[in-house]
Amino acid sequence: MIVDLRIYTTLPNRLADFVALYEEQAWPLQLKHLGNCVGWYTTVEGELNTVVHMWGYADQGDRERRRMAMAADPAWVAYLKVAAQQGALVKMQNRILRPTGFFEAFKSSPEARQA
Repeated sequence: MIVDLRIYTTLPNRLADFVALYEEQAWPLQLKHLGNCVGWYTTVEGELNTVVHMWGYADQGDRERRRMAMAADPAWVAYLKVAAQQGALVKMQNRILRPTGFFEAFKSSPEARQA
């Protein structure tokens, strides 16, 4: 499994606007196309005005197929247009992560099932 870590920074006082638009228009589309949301968060300390979300994929090929299908969806294209017009975003980052061997072993351990 790999995880696509995405970090978006908004203008000050625009985080709520960005999250509201995302929840209404993008969230249903991303669930439909990407499927495995590992987490979706906003910061409360540290670098503020930041959204962090993570999407799990079987491998890079799975990620590319799913993201290409989403990019071809007219509803996604429409969302991107509205989000650009909103003008709340100032920075977007993404990183592809893979778990370490000891974490994979932990996930299948009795300790992980108790947590």
